[in-house]
Amino acid sequence: MIHSLCIYISVEKQKLKLIENKNIIFETSISTAKNGVGEQINSGCTPRGWHQIRAKIGEKYPINTVFTGRRPTGEIYTPELGRANPDRDWILTRILWLSGLEPSKNRFGSVDTMKRYIYIHGTPEEIPIGIPNSHGCIRIYNEPLLKLFDYIRVGTPIFIAEKD
Repeated sequence: MIHSLCIYISVEKQKLKLIENKNIIFETSISTAKNGVGEQINSGCTPRGWHQIRAKIGEKYPINTVFTGRRPTGEIYTPELGRANPDRDWILTRILWLSGLEPSKNRFGSVDTMKRYIYIHGTPEEIPIGIPNSHGCIRIYNEPLLKLFDYIRVGTPIFIAEKD
């Protein structure tokens, strides 16, 4: 049997839904870009449209592992580390790297989601979720991210909708 699996992200509602065979099997709050939606490089915006999971990163690392440039830094996030580095954009636990599927909209040239390093990634519990607050990526708390990471595979399609 072929299973139809898709991630749906609502920027308007700040929600991520995992849908299998037309049924919502997982839902969680997220945080998209503080700068709103858009596809241009260096915009700090969350890209819209059809994407796929290009890579799953961090599978063998403990929860709260800190990543920079998709590599573990050797740090484990704590609230104390967060207070000592208030301006860091924390990428924690796991990374789901997105790649656009729509040429000239979110793939190739100055609108390429993959080259913009747009991820679904973990974020500290003390950072607000449910409001636009990221630098372009989709932030999710670590526990729901672990569930999502274990369920999906590379190639899973994602639709990012501005409005529902």
